[in-house]
Amino acid sequence: MNTDLKVALIQTELVWENPSENRRMLNDKINAVSQDADLIVLPEMFTSGFTMNPEAVAETMEGKTIVWLKEKAKEHQAAIMGSLVIAENTNYYNRLVCVEPSGKITSYNKRHTFTLAGEHKVYTAGTERVVFDYKGWEICPLVCYDLRFPVWARNTEDYDLLIYVANWPKIRIDAWDALLKARAIENMTYCIGVNRVGLDGNNYQYSGHSAAYDILGKRLSNLSHNEDTIEIVTLEKAAIKKYREKLNFLNDRDNFSL
Repeated sequence: MNTDLKVALIQTELVWENPSENRRMLNDKINAVSQDADLIVLPEMFTSGFTMNPEAVAETMEGKTIVWLKEKAKEHQAAIMGSLVIAENTNYYNRLVCVEPSGKITSYNKRHTFTLAGEHKVYTAGTERVVFDYKGWEICPLVCYDLRFPVWARNTEDYDLLIYVANWPKIRIDAWDALLKARAIENMTYCIGVNRVGLDGNNYQYSGHSAAYDILGKRLSNLSHNEDTIEIVTLEKAAIKKYREKLNFLNDRDNFSL
């Protein structure tokens, strides 16, 4: 098995509360990935933008977007990850899904709902963190505001890759830059963040700053700020083993449980 993982970061504008138009737009972007990718990462709420009006855009796990993701993953032989609004058991969730070419779906409900925007009033918070295997890589997927809470990302499983999908506004983008890098360093893991660009329906501006960092905090990506763009980064599994064995920082973790 190839120990490298090629990840495509799709930094894009989103059409406000319009799932069908966002699927059409993202279909073209996924088709435009210029080389084979193992994993394609989309922003948070990629079908709608960060809306507090879930009833206008909510789908089910059998809905049009999940069907479309399965088709695209199979077509490109790559897993596709991002979050969307899901209605389930009378609740709404900001749910991250990772759909593999086989049709397998891993899902994670955003734990830290963004109280400043009132997300906690309309979306049900998740209660379980998820770590899953894909092509021999242990991946921990999280969503936007989760980035501010390092305990939730703490690498107790020795996972290999931490991924955040986001709608993180330009006004607080310095925090995004600092925390993404910090999560990579403190967890000795690759860390990827995919953020949107453009203006949303509430007139909030987003400037991207999507990025990938290695386990020592070195930036691997060169995505332009404010631009609707795509980049593929190659992650090397051997580098994780090399530096964890050499430095052993994770061995000195404090023991505690939530």
